[in-house]
Amino acid sequence: MFRVGILTVSDKGYRGEREDTTHLAIREALKGGPFEVVAYEIVPDEPPLIKKALRLWADREGVDLILTNGGTGLAPRDKTPEATRELLDKEVPGLTELMRLKGLEKTPMAALSRGLAGVRGKSLILNLPGSPKGARESLEAVLPVLPHALSLITGKAWREGHHE
Repeated sequence: MFRVGILTVSDKGYRGEREDTTHLAIREALKGGPFEVVAYEIVPDEPPLIKKALRLWADREGVDLILTNGGTGLAPRDKTPEATRELLDKEVPGLTELMRLKGLEKTPMAALSRGLAGVRGKSLILNLPGSPKGARESLEAVLPVLPHALSLITGKAWREGHHE
């Protein structure tokens, strides 16, 4: 099983003014795959707090896949991609290109997502949109390639159909 962390980036969610339903949509999309959610947190749209959680999960807690949601749009406080980029060893643009391509099949607004993907150590970090529908659809677009990517990054054995 690949260990997954879900980081919701939302000022309103952090303050308790909005229920975080996006993490539930992400959990639902991961069902049936070789994924176990081992960490979940809500932080405000503050780059230092975003980076703190990403560093902790990637560097100390050994989370294989870190899925952020929120902060990928054009609003002034949307800073998740910038915070993520500062921590990456390498970017994986094909994943976010695929997410946007699949999103464009449903809405032209997908072109406005600035999410990115990349590797830090032995963790894959993937920025998803903040809406439950957008996060789920974006994740579903890349789910077929994630086990192979995670196997390459983490060194954990994986063959399609089962996890070794």
